[in-house]
Amino acid sequence: MFQRIVQSGIDTLVQHMLEQQTDDGSWRYGFIEYGTTIDAAVIMLLRSLGSEKHQLIASIRDRIISKQQIDGGWRVYTDEPSPNLCATAECYFALLLSGLSPSDTAMIRASEVIKQLGGLSRVDSLLTKFLLAVIGQYPWPKWFPVPLSFMLLPTSSPIHFYQFSGYARVHMAPMLILADRKPNFMPPHISGIQSVIPPTSTEDRLQAGWEGHFDHRMLPIMKQWTKTITNLPGQAQDWALRHAEQFILNRIEPDGTLYSYISSTILMIHALRSIGYAVDHPTITKAVQGLESLLYIDQDNNLATIQNTSSTVWDTSLISYTLQKAGVPSDHPSILQSGHYLIARQHVKSGDWQKQVKNPIPGGWGFSNVNTMNPDIDDTSAVLRAIHGLRHDHVYNHAANRGLQWLLSMQNSDGGWAAFERNNDSRFISWLPLDGVDDAATDPSSADLTGRTLEYLGHTAGLKNHLPYIQRAVKWLYNHQEKNGSWHGRWGICYIYGTWAALTGLAAVGELTNETAILKAKDWLYAVQNDDGGFGESCGSDKNRQYMPLGSSTLSQTAWALDALISISAAPCDKMQRAVRFLLDHLFEKNITSSYPTGAALPGHMYTRYDSYSIIWPLLALANYRNKYLLSNGE
Repeated sequence: MFQRIVQSGIDTLVQHMLEQQTDDGSWRYGFIEYGTTIDAAVIMLLRSLGSEKHQLIASIRDRIISKQQIDGGWRVYTDEPSPNLCATAECYFALLLSGLSPSDTAMIRASEVIKQLGGLSRVDSLLTKFLLAVIGQYPWPKWFPVPLSFMLLPTSSPIHFYQFSGYARVHMAPMLILADRKPNFMPPHISGIQSVIPPTSTEDRLQAGWEGHFDHRMLPIMKQWTKTITNLPGQAQDWALRHAEQFILNRIEPDGTLYSYISSTILMIHALRSIGYAVDHPTITKAVQGLESLLYIDQDNNLATIQNTSSTVWDTSLISYTLQKAGVPSDHPSILQSGHYLIARQHVKSGDWQKQVKNPIPGGWGFSNVNTMNPDIDDTSAVLRAIHGLRHDHVYNHAANRGLQWLLSMQNSDGGWAAFERNNDSRFISWLPLDGVDDAATDPSSADLTGRTLEYLGHTAGLKNHLPYIQRAVKWLYNHQEKNGSWHGRWGICYIYGTWAALTGLAAVGELTNETAILKAKDWLYAVQNDDGGFGESCGSDKNRQYMPLGSSTLSQTAWALDALISISAAPCDKMQRAVRFLLDHLFEKNITSSYPTGAALPGHMYTRYDSYSIIWPLLALANYRNKYLLSNGE
């Protein structure tokens, strides 16, 4: 009876996925920021450009308005305890620029929240400050701790630009130009709207806000250092500006976006304008078109949002692999179509990732539909899982071999894997006096990337823990287990995600399931299971770096926990069966079980909802449960 129920759930999910595939072989689900930073930034950008795209602005504005909470503020995740000042400030000015009056009830309530939270001088997001500064609503800093001439430091220097993570570099380069140029792109007929946020945000207070953003322990040293490298001849300063400009231009994707991120693209447009590019310059026009291409209509509420990027390669590879685990044969037309789509997006050119790699050979995959130069570890292993069943074809076999070699070449010296680049965890960068530098400025090894890479290497590629590079990764995971038995995940929420990745990886490469560390992790998962059989973790875990229960169960987190337990359990237990029943009972529900943002981007500031996750992960967990425990012949 139970087997029939599980199989019925699997069949339903498989059929749903097959029906959602697009003509090019991909699956295109929403990659949606729970908050409103990107939407607000888009409105501010378009109005600063004098754009006549009134319908686009109005449609995005409607979503921003819908996200305002009863207390008048905005939040970046559902259960954030109090209004988020940065999000509320961004939304306030975006709505003003979209045409709302300061006397509108929603605006009055938002203004009160900003004042109650201490005013704009308490804004703690560097991105928020830059977004407001370019439209004249926040003063540029009199002194910025990373000068534009920082771009000229050679890679042989103890500290240099390429020690920032790839994600940080494409945001920092335009930021450095903007901090140097200090533009104000507010259209004349709406200038001065800062006056509607009274005295809590005077010039002196706002300058103090910049100073408060910088780490005071390093300020004296950095000020002297900055003075030294900024007192270069004028020609050198011009070199730095042109170097930053060229760095940006060289990393524009075919769709016009910078590294395929909208957040960096917005900063790029502002930066290029600040050095003389006209609003109708082809580079800016193409960038705006790329931005518009990421418009997405949220099926839950029919509201429009701009995605920060697309998750097409990620979703397609995960779905193809999951369908195969669920029993869809590798020669099924759907799997073949997705294989064609994925193999066409393998990277063939060099990029910034190669700087720390000996004898670099391209072969990875990126996250989005248009990513051609920024491959990442997780997408590469995901695609390699998806095309493994197609390796009888020499084209796929060659692609898979290249992908595997690229993946192995990206292992960090400490034994782990990071998201994008090898050995990008400089302690010198962490000394820069920028608040939050540890969250995004570097790209260190993480439990989720290391665990998922091991899972691919062990389960799909057949590589086990007798190999030295596997042993080093296993050791890294054991050394980074939390005291309570969990692991922290960087790109998902958060300890459930990290623990799932670590356990499935360790089991796949042959670690004994009676190891003390694995038993401790199992006990931790049992302890955080909810009464309804599911699992749910708050985004607050990511911000506070300790496990915080959500109070409700979500489909993706329940599936991660269940899949972790399956990987280390010889037989199912009651707790696992309760998790299975939770998944089966809540499939396709449109509430917090499927809509809670379980993707992490920037702790405390940006979290994402993958529309695919409430389908992919339950199907994978159910398929693995069936394959291991319910089929008489196993897998």
